[in-house]
Amino acid sequence: MLNKLTTETRNPASMDIDTKSIKEILQTINQEDHKVPAVIAEEIPQIEKAVHFVIQSFNQGGRLIYIGAGTSGRLGILDASECPPTFGVSHEMVQGLIAGGMKAITDAVEGAEDSDHLGGDDLKAISLTEKDTVVGIAASGRTPYVAGGLEYANRIGANTVSISNNRNSKIGTLAKVAIEVVTGPEVVTGSTRLKAGTAQKLVLNMITTTAMIGIGKVYQNLMVDVQPSNQKLIERSKRIIMEATNVDYDNADEHFEKAHHNVKAAIVMILLNCTYDQAVQKLTESKGFIRYTK
Repeated sequence: MLNKLTTETRNPASMDIDTKSIKEILQTINQEDHKVPAVIAEEIPQIEKAVHFVIQSFNQGGRLIYIGAGTSGRLGILDASECPPTFGVSHEMVQGLIAGGMKAITDAVEGAEDSDHLGGDDLKAISLTEKDTVVGIAASGRTPYVAGGLEYANRIGANTVSISNNRNSKIGTLAKVAIEVVTGPEVVTGSTRLKAGTAQKLVLNMITTTAMIGIGKVYQNLMVDVQPSNQKLIERSKRIIMEATNVDYDNADEHFEKAHHNVKAAIVMILLNCTYDQAVQKLTESKGFIRYTK
């Protein structure tokens, strides 16, 4: 029942928010948002298990698949869409599925989230395998679309993770790893695009960023697999080379060109004083980790 979910209860701190000044409303929202990182911290052991699943999937050629409805689905798609330019991975490696399909990214598709078989159908359509990890996201923890997707993923043998904002959630009982970030009542009752959505985005950030570090996509704290697809990213690529190797701009620019705009290869060329072909070979041998090249 919805009335038993903490995300659906009324927040005592905002009962008279409609009488407040703009500044007071903003302060109330901000005070509630401050609670989010603390409750996420309590779930780090579960988030760690989820990251292990994702790294396992990536290392065996599998994918990370987010599945959700409404705000939760849109957040999954957002996180997935930012992985290719940031970490140089394919668009297939991290994907987001939303109840109602791509139209639901901008428009509400009524009823789509209430179908448990549609979640499985959408995963079937992308040829889900046992090598993949499926992360079901639902603030309530009971969305049928997400539950159905997790049930299908379990039957296939994929890794399954749930992210919800209520304790003892239904999707938590279906997933091998349950992340339950209990953010409590929203400032506007039931508006889970607020604290619950913020918590979900932070957890997704943690999962993909940590997993990408775990497969060698980061050197020191630099995004060395960035794809220089526009002028801003080309200049960022050169700055990354400079930061990683302590060379000047001209030297970084020269190696960037010699490495055919492969930032990671350019860094290895400078650090190990080798050719582009040798750098590529060394990176292959170190499974993409700059730190372990020799």
